[in-house]
Amino acid sequence: MNSKKMRQIHTDTPSGFRRSLVSLGVACAFGATASMLVAPDADARLTKIQILTRTTAFGGFSFAGIGTYEKIYGKYFGELSPTDGHNSVIADIALAPRNAAGNVEYSADFYILKPTDLSKGAHKAMYEPPNRGGKTYNTLNRTSGNTNDPALITDGTMLAQSFLWARGYTTMWTGWDFAAGTDNSGFVSTIALPVAHNADGSSITGPAYEYIVSPGASYALNYAAATTDQTKATLTHRVHLDDAPVVVPTTGWAYNAAGTSISLLPAGTSFTANDVYEFTYTAKDPTVNGVGFAAIRDFNSFMRYGLADDVGTPNPMAGDITRIYTEISSQPGRMLNDFVNLGFNGDEKNKLVFDGLMQWVAAFDGIDMNYRFSQPGRTERNRQDHLYAEANFPFAQASMTDPISGKTAGRYDRCAATNTCPFGMEIYSANEYWVKAGSLGHTDPTGTVDLPDHPKTRNYLVSSHQHGGAGNASSKGLCQQFGNPLNSAPIQRALFIALDQWADQGIAPPPSQVPKLSDGTLVPPLPQSGQGFPNIPGVTYTGLKSTRYLLNWGPRFAQGIKDNNPPTALVPLENNAAIGPIYPSFVPKTDADGNDIAGIRLPDVTVPLATYAGWSLRSGAWANDGCEGSGQSVPFAQTKDARTATGDPRLSVQERYGSFTGYYFTLLFAINDMVGRRYMLPEDAPAAFNTGLAKVLVPGSALIPKAHELLLLEE
Repeated sequence: MNSKKMRQIHTDTPSGFRRSLVSLGVACAFGATASMLVAPDADARLTKIQILTRTTAFGGFSFAGIGTYEKIYGKYFGELSPTDGHNSVIADIALAPRNAAGNVEYSADFYILKPTDLSKGAHKAMYEPPNRGGKTYNTLNRTSGNTNDPALITDGTMLAQSFLWARGYTTMWTGWDFAAGTDNSGFVSTIALPVAHNADGSSITGPAYEYIVSPGASYALNYAAATTDQTKATLTHRVHLDDAPVVVPTTGWAYNAAGTSISLLPAGTSFTANDVYEFTYTAKDPTVNGVGFAAIRDFNSFMRYGLADDVGTPNPMAGDITRIYTEISSQPGRMLNDFVNLGFNGDEKNKLVFDGLMQWVAAFDGIDMNYRFSQPGRTERNRQDHLYAEANFPFAQASMTDPISGKTAGRYDRCAATNTCPFGMEIYSANEYWVKAGSLGHTDPTGTVDLPDHPKTRNYLVSSHQHGGAGNASSKGLCQQFGNPLNSAPIQRALFIALDQWADQGIAPPPSQVPKLSDGTLVPPLPQSGQGFPNIPGVTYTGLKSTRYLLNWGPRFAQGIKDNNPPTALVPLENNAAIGPIYPSFVPKTDADGNDIAGIRLPDVTVPLATYAGWSLRSGAWANDGCEGSGQSVPFAQTKDARTATGDPRLSVQERYGSFTGYYFTLLFAINDMVGRRYMLPEDAPAAFNTGLAKVLVPGSALIPKAHELLLLEE
């Protein structure tokens, strides 16, 4: 495929959108729900729990009213019947090795932190499918350090203020991603998956694709090459995304002896950092990655409903869990979107697995997982991981019609048929609109109307936020501007409580907060005046945005097989302007300061001292290729004279608030308003207020309090 046809948006009309995002627009016609784990006569089940560590957690710290916590770590083993309709959704499971019972086996790590005395706990669990093997609970939980072995946390003040454990929640993690790495903790969550083979036992081979950026001296392939004959593979190189790829001659690269990695020649040559390399080759021995969906289903169903495994090992959570909610950051949320879409939120007896899903920065996307030679670790952004099957129709929980294929579907269709749909909250940053085409989660694919919420889901934009956690507002790193320091954690905690109240008590959550086509807060990125972003001196605005196309993966894609990998255009190209039919997507409109108008506005955005954007641009030679998931912050001038001298159109801090008193009460009102609307918990309000005040109590601030205003600080 000519990757030069992958472009950025530089037009204000949907029909002219051009650039990157891979979109399929084709739903896999797969089956529904999952496996029951407790009945010994079931064909497929969690068969064994192997507890490797069981010890007191947190150095014996005792939580008020709850007591101590216990760490339980080990492995679990499961079996899946490939002929059962609940599992046949998994691509290539029919070609996986079977045991004597005719089932497919797998195993995975698990890690549990539970109240030692379950009767004193909340009888609820937070399950997190780790991000590339690593746990991401800290932001929600008000904790830090010891990320992958949290039982080692011993800071009593931190533990007492923790969000989940101080409330008596059990927290659980398991492996699901075959590509998960390792770390020094020894507690990165991994999974052992079967490898599919042909009926005669020979290796399955097929086309594979690697998108390579900054890999160092060599690059480890996700799948071994079927042959090390270099004439059967192609390596290309380019500096910018819009450059034409140049083929690297076979004399310029080589496989290792096992065909599991490639290196540049002469020996010792490194791949150029930040340049783009693409490698297409024939791979062999695909892992059955979709088993990861069933592994999550089986573990949580067993913990919720099971009494003991097949050899009599008791379920450590037997009879305790009444609700399970998920918490994720990024990649695992894309996996859970497909988990629900494919029907895995019900076990084989159609019992509910998860009561609620809280998705942070998953962007409504799916994941490149339930396909032959898939790569779940990939995530497409402005400059990385293009041409993976990440975003399949349907794009949202609510039902929609695909204008290209003519199909009508929603992600909750299968679970609705078995009454196993979870309550869902999609919470995302502005970055997801710029690099993930997030607007498709709440607009019709024609790009003309807003979609209503599915009755069991809500959608929330955290205005002007970058992807993931808070950035460094005093450092630029690879980007042109300072990092974006906005912190979504208070919103996440408030919405987690709202999710629990919704599922447990039937109390409706706060209404969705998203930009809309109907009120003009959701717009194309260009022209700049239409998007609303101001002309700030020294700040470049390009309208750089990801776009979704319908691509041709080949005739067996509905069975999870990519005969075209990478995909080709579905229709003939016209003037090289696009790579296939397009699904229009949009971005949030900003106010005169450059801050998003719609969404949940943190106090920093409601009472701003800077422009905060969910997008950013790289510095140096890669300027127009984005700064990946980063956002930016551009401080306001302190005085009118200072801003006038530079031509900054944004009001200065002094012009906005007049005095410390003006800022103080404006901030106080904004925080109280968030608490009143249930977007911030009362327990988070004091810290938010003190953090806001600290930002103006610095040398050079135009709002240093006068003598009469110091009384406010003493209250």
